[in-house]
Amino acid sequence: MGKNRILVVEDDADIQQLVSYNLIKAGYNVSCADSGEEALQYLDKEPIDAIVLDLMLPGKDGVEICNIIRSQEKICSIPIVMLTAKSEEDDIVGGLGSGADDYVTKPFSPRVLLARIEAILRRKPAPSTDQATEDQHGIIRLHGMEIHPGRHEVRVNGEKVHLTITEFTILSLLAARPGWVFSRQQIIDHVRGYDYMITPRAVDVQIFGLRKKLEDTGDYIETVRGIGYRMKETD
Repeated sequence: MGKNRILVVEDDADIQQLVSYNLIKAGYNVSCADSGEEALQYLDKEPIDAIVLDLMLPGKDGVEICNIIRSQEKICSIPIVMLTAKSEEDDIVGGLGSGADDYVTKPFSPRVLLARIEAILRRKPAPSTDQATEDQHGIIRLHGMEIHPGRHEVRVNGEKVHLTITEFTILSLLAARPGWVFSRQQIIDHVRGYDYMITPRAVDVQIFGLRKKLEDTGDYIETVRGIGYRMKETD
């Protein structure tokens, strides 16, 4: 299997060089873009496995670029780590709300950034090599949804719905145990890992985005006041 290719979108030359050096040293292939517009051109031409995306960019900022990526079928499932100097909760929530899978605040440790990239790549499913037996392995069917873990694919009433890795992971967690209530902290632990620092509000943002994409089916994701969320058991 070839090396994963990471696209680094960063207009600060020193930070771009620092990130690229550490990624190459860790064994990744790296492409770089100085702006969001240049990044979109790369994505149109090259296969990319993950993106490190700066929030503050010339022209279209990171949130705008993230929204554009998530709106395009060909590239919408690529994992994105947002790199930002802004550590305020509203900025973090805004980045996650635009479709980012993770975030790292500047100044940052290259080891932490590498760990975050490795984590989202582990959550990204490998391509299926056995289409004939895939239906026998963990497909969840509920409320008109078909959730295919191996393909990282969700269909609602036969129509494909494009989710981020984080949204897909949350939906799979809730749908696998309809009726069970999961606290926000349990969702964080499942999606990110026990050492991940993120606010419960960011979980609410992910749920909001998930409901919106699922449209009417999103109503089956119920809020349990004071606790968290659950998938409704019956229609």
